[in-house]
Amino acid sequence: MLLVQDETELLLLPPLRAGWARRGQPAPVPISGQNARRAIFGSLHLRTGHALFLAQAHKRAENFQAFLELIHWHYRAWPVALLLDANSCHTAHGSLALAQSLGIQFLWLPTRSPHLNPLEHLWRHAKGTVCANHQYPSLEEQVDQFIHYLQSLSPTQRLHKAGVFSGNFWLQKL
Repeated sequence: MLLVQDETELLLLPPLRAGWARRGQPAPVPISGQNARRAIFGSLHLRTGHALFLAQAHKRAENFQAFLELIHWHYRAWPVALLLDANSCHTAHGSLALAQSLGIQFLWLPTRSPHLNPLEHLWRHAKGTVCANHQYPSLEEQVDQFIHYLQSLSPTQRLHKAGVFSGNFWLQKL
């Protein structure tokens, strides 16, 4: 079974996608010196639309390895091929060794090609819907809302928003 994998970071301060100001005046954008962040690891089954998400404190090898364990637990009866980029947390020796011991095969996307990963499109949609222009009371609440939104989408909606049904989806052309 082929899964795509990626991770994204959510920031406490929201991305501003809209704003207003008087004509000729710059819009004030309050920024603090610190911006808390959380990493969200995700996988998407390209045929069924089944998705897994795991929030972690950081985007590090040990956090990615925890996600590999989650994938293995959910798909333990099936051989898994994971399509992913060459992020340092993916290429760490511990991650490669764990994937091999769990029977998870890594398939590498070309360098500097995030547009080829369908999860990038799903992240962008979810951030625009859940995170943009809205300040949550806490980062944990934002993470919960983000994951809840992604899980509330039907499998077909997830695949649609990830661009899998597009006539230009690169894996359909192979």
